[in-house]
Amino acid sequence: MNQNIVIVGAGFAGMWSALSAARIASSQNRADITVTVIAPQPELRVRPRFYENNPETLVSPLLPLFAATGVHFVAGTVTDIDDAAHRVTYTGENGREEVLNFDKLILASGSALNRAGIAGAAEFAFDIDQAESAGRFDRHLHDLAGRESSAARNTFVVCGGGLTGIELATELPSRARAVLGENADIRVIVVERGDKIGGRFSDEMRSVITRASQALDVEWRLNSTVEAVQQDGVLLTDGTFIPALSVILTAGVNASALTARIAGEKDARGRLHVDDNLKVIGQEDIYATGDVAYAVCDEEGRHALMTCQHAIPMGKFAGNNAAAALAGIAPLPYRQPGYVTCVDLGAWGAVYTETWQQNVKSVQDEAKKIKVSITNTLIYPPEADKEKAFLQADPLAPFV
Repeated sequence: MNQNIVIVGAGFAGMWSALSAARIASSQNRADITVTVIAPQPELRVRPRFYENNPETLVSPLLPLFAATGVHFVAGTVTDIDDAAHRVTYTGENGREEVLNFDKLILASGSALNRAGIAGAAEFAFDIDQAESAGRFDRHLHDLAGRESSAARNTFVVCGGGLTGIELATELPSRARAVLGENADIRVIVVERGDKIGGRFSDEMRSVITRASQALDVEWRLNSTVEAVQQDGVLLTDGTFIPALSVILTAGVNASALTARIAGEKDARGRLHVDDNLKVIGQEDIYATGDVAYAVCDEEGRHALMTCQHAIPMGKFAGNNAAAALAGIAPLPYRQPGYVTCVDLGAWGAVYTETWQQNVKSVQDEAKKIKVSITNTLIYPPEADKEKAFLQADPLAPFV
């Protein structure tokens, strides 16, 4: 009788979970272990690049890779998970409700921006969280060329000064001028609730981000929060109104709502608490990985962040361990002691740091080369070759 590993999600964590699980099944000659990925599309969407032009083109097809490695793909959107009955319910391409049974489940359904609590955000704000919403903003930016020049047309307000907000804000001056003209009076404003530019980063790294912001004329409104987004601008809680036709939300990401369908402790962002093998605590047959997992990543007790840097290795460990449980072999505890940060800073360049203390190792052009290497090559799927894919899917293979 076949034993089924079902993986929900085809992002970084989901794709690597599938390849890693298929690797174990193949190495143990377990033709009775079936690995199935269920997701709306058979493609990896390169989310870390959605601040760039043409974001809807930043996808990589997965069907050739899955065919080469023996991974099955089901097109559908999961709507429910019954952990007791070991059953996943989804809406298929035909619009009908379908069911998949599992022996082991790996939840890799990612995260999504939370717009709740900001008046007018649903109607008037943009975001670059998903390929569709990033594409919507890209089309809006190009449509601005047909509008009469004004302060509101030329002003871009980025709500949130974290990594995504910084990368978008520093890219926007050149991106907007490419559409609106090199002489357009572009204004980019970052609205940040903290009291420092890049407050989530080290002092050394913040200094670089500040220099880049100044060079690019990116303004920061610190100690500020958004009260409401309107058709013609954004209202801050201190009463300041900034006229702008482009307000982009980049803060407030939560784990996929599917985590609520699984019994288990969750953190403030909805991530499921998992053990060292990425198994959901309290569940025997359900694993969580990537943005839906609250996982310890090193011996100092640090927790993995909601980034592809952590999602990729976590996916490899989750897939390995789910398949290992069925194959009767020992699991591999997830550990990822190394950590780097590389932030794109638009036309100014980038900043690259190492260790959790974020010690700056390179800036500007040198760091930009590292950033491009990571986002344009390193994080992309392996080629559709079984042997090469399985070598890369080994959780103990080097990543970063």
